[in-house]
Amino acid sequence: MCGIAGLLGNGSLEDAISMASAIGHRGPDGSGDFQASLEQTDGSVAFSHARLSIIDLDGSQQPIHSDHGCVLMVNGEIYNHKIIKSELQDYPFRTAGDSETILALHRVHSWNQPAGDNPAQRHVEWVSKLDGMWGFSLWDPSANELILCRDPFGIKPLVRTQLSDGTLLFGSEVKAFRGHPEFSAKPDISALAVRLAYEYPLDQTTLFQGVTSVGIGTIETWSIVEGKATLTGVARYWKPQVNPSDNWNPSNNASLLLHSLSNSIKDRLMADVPVGIVLSGGLDSSLMAALAHDAADSVGKPTPECWTVADSEDNVDLQASIMVTENQDLAHHVHIMDENTMWKELPNFVWNGEDLDITVMFWQSVFQQMKGNVTVALCGQGADELHAGYSRYRNLPAHSNLVNSRMDLSGKVDISEDDRGLGKPWSSESIMPEDNFANLSQTLEFEQTRGQMSNFQLRLGDRHSMAQAIEARVPFLGMSHAKLANQLPLSWRLSNDDEKMALRAAADLTSLPKEIIRRPKLPAGTATSPTLVSEIINSLSNRAEDWACEYGVLSKQLLAQPDMAIGMRIFHAMHLTESGPKQRTGDLLDVLDDVGPWPQ
Repeated sequence: MCGIAGLLGNGSLEDAISMASAIGHRGPDGSGDFQASLEQTDGSVAFSHARLSIIDLDGSQQPIHSDHGCVLMVNGEIYNHKIIKSELQDYPFRTAGDSETILALHRVHSWNQPAGDNPAQRHVEWVSKLDGMWGFSLWDPSANELILCRDPFGIKPLVRTQLSDGTLLFGSEVKAFRGHPEFSAKPDISALAVRLAYEYPLDQTTLFQGVTSVGIGTIETWSIVEGKATLTGVARYWKPQVNPSDNWNPSNNASLLLHSLSNSIKDRLMADVPVGIVLSGGLDSSLMAALAHDAADSVGKPTPECWTVADSEDNVDLQASIMVTENQDLAHHVHIMDENTMWKELPNFVWNGEDLDITVMFWQSVFQQMKGNVTVALCGQGADELHAGYSRYRNLPAHSNLVNSRMDLSGKVDISEDDRGLGKPWSSESIMPEDNFANLSQTLEFEQTRGQMSNFQLRLGDRHSMAQAIEARVPFLGMSHAKLANQLPLSWRLSNDDEKMALRAAADLTSLPKEIIRRPKLPAGTATSPTLVSEIINSLSNRAEDWACEYGVLSKQLLAQPDMAIGMRIFHAMHLTESGPKQRTGDLLDVLDDVGPWPQ
């Protein structure tokens, strides 16, 4: 796990190092660099890496070089690396880590594939053999080709932008680009308007103008063409698909669902450092806790300890988490958030998250508590999008109307055809809610491929964990469990008065208390810290109206969503007021009272 940064085109190794330094919080355990001049194109490629050591602690420094001349940087983990190594025994592995398997597969398989009209397509077969989470960059000098690739669900980030001279910059966070002297952060108004309507960004947008995420399950190839970095190919190697079966029998199938999750947890205990569990007291994290002892014993690892944060000792989530840890005999660390937490920490939260949200502050607090005790944290993200855990899924027409009403407030969202399609900020599918929420099956697939899962849940989990140099792992998105979940009948996912019924049936096979297994889903942020969230919104609501009026076409949307108006103001202050990689300091009121002009 780490932070990666690099460039293709005009630039120096010093630029790449500065970019990696801007996200140095992601990798405090080491660094490494690489640069090569491209003689035929009068350009260069440069990599810089900030390492968080989790596997092969004394080895596996990056960038990793191969015997076939390629160079690799990876942010993530390859869980099936031992299997790959056993199948590629002729490859001269130089490390005991997992990342090098990417280079080995590239050498063995990509050279046997014809390039054709889409060079990215020849990498589909070997990338599909990887099981894990990743954002990687691979430089192949023999083809003068840079490969950028992201894991199937978008657990790990990889963003890119191009400067005015055509130079490509890429990295693990948008903040990396602030380390380059030619980058200037500006807002993407269309992306912001859609984010305000849906409550999360869509597709490959990032809220920053000209900054695009590499798509989930996507490979991109880049080369220098006529002096500029050029996207020469793009291919989707995997896409989540919701294919409900006609029936499901819990007496036969619940154990398979539970077993798939248990195996996923075992894989995610792969580490040479301590692993912990983020425990909210809800079904998803409680189920991970219930499987922790057996999973750890089976792979010879210590049983993970649990961490919970809340805004009071009477918080219902906290009480549920205590019940779980006592029932399962797990070590439990509890932190009660200070009443001034949001006033002191919201600027850091928005800076780290690169988003407008102010309600899931608990993410920052729980990882702050875990820091120094563990380096890996197991989280329950992904379960709600797989198993239909949100109450809004019960009335999709009403939710669609809500999103539409917010879209109408912004006027027409202007997305050019040049910005649509594979490898572009916007997917080719419609952004209109009635096209994405037509039925539950379509909604779940939309959430997994273009919406909330990667663009909100996983993104914030990554940013806030890595801000504390902790790697977040998500067992529910193990490929085996995700495929089984996406085949569940919809009637076993959601009913008029219950959700996640198949997952609850699987949980019935554990020793969890029935009160935990039958707990209804609660909104994460307001469940964990309802008092703190409501207090900040109520205290700033009058000022939020004034701030909302400063944001042009977004003003009507912000007036209708006071929490987002506050979030927009903090985002403006932290990301769009000053240039350069240095984070602004000060408490919330200091930041809110000192913002620059709104960039246009």
